[in-house]
Amino acid sequence: MADYQSLNQKLSNIVGEDFIHSDPIAMKTYDCDALTLYKGTPIFVVLPETSEQVSEIVKVCLENEVPIIARGAGTCLSGGATPVPGGVLIVFTRMNKILELDFENRLARVQPGVVNLELTKATLSHGFHYAPDPSSQMACTIGGNVAENSGGAHCLKYGMTTNHVLGMKVVLSSGEILQIGSDTNEVGGIDLRGFFIGSEGTFGIITEVIVRLTPNPAGVKTMLASFEEVGDACRTVSDIIASGAVPAAMELMDKYTIEAIETVVKAGYPKGAAAVLLIELDGFISSMQPLEKIVKDICELNSCTSFSLASDEREREDLWMGRKKAFGAFGAISPSYYCLDGTVPRSKLAQVLEEFENIGKKFSLRITNVFHAGDGSLHPNVLFDENVPGEVERAVDCGSEILRACIRVGGVLSGEHGIGIEKIREMRDQFDESTLDTMDNLRSVIDPIGFFNPGKVIPNDEFVFPISIGQGFSSKFAGLTK
Repeated sequence: MADYQSLNQKLSNIVGEDFIHSDPIAMKTYDCDALTLYKGTPIFVVLPETSEQVSEIVKVCLENEVPIIARGAGTCLSGGATPVPGGVLIVFTRMNKILELDFENRLARVQPGVVNLELTKATLSHGFHYAPDPSSQMACTIGGNVAENSGGAHCLKYGMTTNHVLGMKVVLSSGEILQIGSDTNEVGGIDLRGFFIGSEGTFGIITEVIVRLTPNPAGVKTMLASFEEVGDACRTVSDIIASGAVPAAMELMDKYTIEAIETVVKAGYPKGAAAVLLIELDGFISSMQPLEKIVKDICELNSCTSFSLASDEREREDLWMGRKKAFGAFGAISPSYYCLDGTVPRSKLAQVLEEFENIGKKFSLRITNVFHAGDGSLHPNVLFDENVPGEVERAVDCGSEILRACIRVGGVLSGEHGIGIEKIREMRDQFDESTLDTMDNLRSVIDPIGFFNPGKVIPNDEFVFPISIGQGFSSKFAGLTK
C-alpha cells in the first residue's frame, strides 16, 4: 500500500495539482450525498477530465488497495455516494460536456457530469427533450441518473433511465475502458447495459453515455384535481389506468405536502385538500380532448372537490414548479425530513398510505407523501427534528418500518433512489440469502476486488453504518490517513 504522499503525487500527475483536494474543510462538501444521515471522509477528492484519466486513477488506487467511489452532483437520497473513509472520491464536475447531438438519429452522447435538465435545454428548440425527469433534474447528472436508474414524473409513460440508454463507456476495476451498447441500440453478443444501469457504481465507473432523445409532443394538457380523502385520489389513479388512458404523468401530494408547497412556492394548490393529483396528458392534439374528458369524468366519479386545467404554459409551469420544489419546501414545516423510496402495486396505494399514517403515530412522527402515483413509486417523508435526542434514530426506525410495509403488500424497496447505505438492512427482508449471494457473486465477477463503492447495495457484515447524523462508518478497508 502506498503512503499518503506517494498516492497524492501519483494522482496529481494524472489530473494536475489543481484538481486534487485533501483539505479537511473542502472535504465537508463531499462527506455525504443528499442522505445526510451518514458521512465519510475521503482521503482525496479527484476531478478528472477524460475517460483516460479515470482509467489511470483506477489503476493507481487499486494497485494501492484504496477504495473508489464515484460522485456526480451528490443528489442521491440513499447514501450511494457516501465516501468510504480513507478512500478516493472521483467527482465528475469537469466531465460535463455534451459531446454530440444527433437529431437525425435522435441521440446524444454526453459525459457523466452533464446536468439532466441542461440536456433538455440543449435539444428543446430542435424539437426534442430528454425524457427522464427526476425532481432534482435541475441539479442531478446523467451519470448519477444511470447509476441509480432514475425515473421521474414522466416515467409512467416514457420509462426509467434504462429505457433511454443506448450505450455507455465504463472503466472496469482493471482500468480497462469498455464500450457497452452502441449508438444504434443494436448490441452484438451479451448486452451488458443492465449490469451497469442501476448498479450504483459498484460494477465500474461510467465515463460517457449515449442516450435516446424523445420528440416533443404536439399537444400537452396539465390538470389538477383535489380530494377530501386520500383514498379517493388513489382510486382515481387506478381507474384512470384501467380506462386505457396513459397519462404522461400522475403525481399525488397529500395535505402536509400541499401545506409546505403553498407556504414556500405558492403554486396555487387548494389549501385544506387531503390530496391533489397533478395529471398530465400528451400526444397528438386530436387525442387531447377525449382523454381530458375521460380523466375529468373519472376524477368526478371519485368525488374530486375541484378540477382545473392549466390555461397556458405559465400556469402549467407553476403547477409543476410546486411538485418539483416539494422536497425543498418541507423545511417550512419541519426542521428535518427523511425522504424514503419504495414501490407498491397501484391497487395497494390507499391501503399502504393508511398504514404509513399508523406507523407515524406509532413513532410519534408526521409522515408526508408526494410521489409518482401512476406507477406506485412512493416517496414518504418522515418529518423530525435532529436536535431532539433520539429523534434521528426514531426517524430511521420509522423509515425502516415504512419500507417493510411496502414489501408486505407485494412492493419493492426502491423505485428510483437505489439501495445505497439506507436500505442495506431491509435487503434481507426483500431477498433470501441465496438471492443475495447470487448478487454478490455477480458483483465479484465484474469487480473481483470489491473496491468500487464498497459497503453499498448488498448487505455485508464487514461494513458497519451507525445511525447518527454526521457519524462516520467503519469498513474492512483501512484506506489511507495523512
